[in-house]
Amino acid sequence: MFQGRKLLVATKHKKEEVIAPILEKEFGVQCYTSNSFDTDLLGTFSGEVPRKEDALTTLRTKCFLSLDSTNCDLVVASEGSFGSHPVIFFAQANEEIIMLMDTKNNLEIVVRKISTETNFNASEVKNEIELMEFASKVKFPSHGLILKPSENDFSKIVKGITDEATLKKNFKEMIDEFGTAYVETDMRALYNPTRMKLIEKTTVKLAEAIHSKCPVCSTPGFVITDSNSGLPCTLCKLPTRSILSYISKCKKCDYTLEQLYPNKKITEDPMYCDFCNP
Repeated sequence: MFQGRKLLVATKHKKEEVIAPILEKEFGVQCYTSNSFDTDLLGTFSGEVPRKEDALTTLRTKCFLSLDSTNCDLVVASEGSFGSHPVIFFAQANEEIIMLMDTKNNLEIVVRKISTETNFNASEVKNEIELMEFASKVKFPSHGLILKPSENDFSKIVKGITDEATLKKNFKEMIDEFGTAYVETDMRALYNPTRMKLIEKTTVKLAEAIHSKCPVCSTPGFVITDSNSGLPCTLCKLPTRSILSYISKCKKCDYTLEQLYPNKKITEDPMYCDFCNP
């Protein structure tokens, strides 16, 4: 389905450096990038262009607009989000979503990966000592920084700072001009090796999803789309919140497969039962 076709990697932040080698090796595509569409128009991490839609909707829009601007029919793109982990609330997390869109075959394959390995952070800094303490904590200079007057003041923004002299110079200018300074991690992939590593891992997951084909029609992307809770408690036999089964569904023929007991157990410990251990 993909052998020999051109695959647009919709990015302006060098994500093709980790995405292209994996997909070219696995599927025989010819990856390329284009400057015909500015992906920053859909939102920037630094906040001057707010993302108006959720990550998945933004990603789908990014794919469509990139295809329209290049007259291509095969595109891959990613979208990152940062904030509190959905389960480990005290930890910061980076979630990456990667989508492969093939308009020739009316196919869309999406995978997600979340990690607590992120340097995502920001702080108001009053002096150079606080500035350098923050920089050290967030892996500077291997990871870039952004300076602006305050969290929501975008009148002046300096991005992609990766050396101490430039950081101190711009910090002094910011203080002299505005009296305040706000420093944050630059989460664009080309300035954030930790994020780039997660994008690479998510691309591997995408490749695995593409290789997974529907047992009925052989369409790629036959992956888990839903789950059912209700694994019975060992003691009282009532359903718990633990996973009973995973659901995989084909995007083309709608063939659905339910995999029971995916965690290799048919009952759950009473300690996880809302009735035995409320």
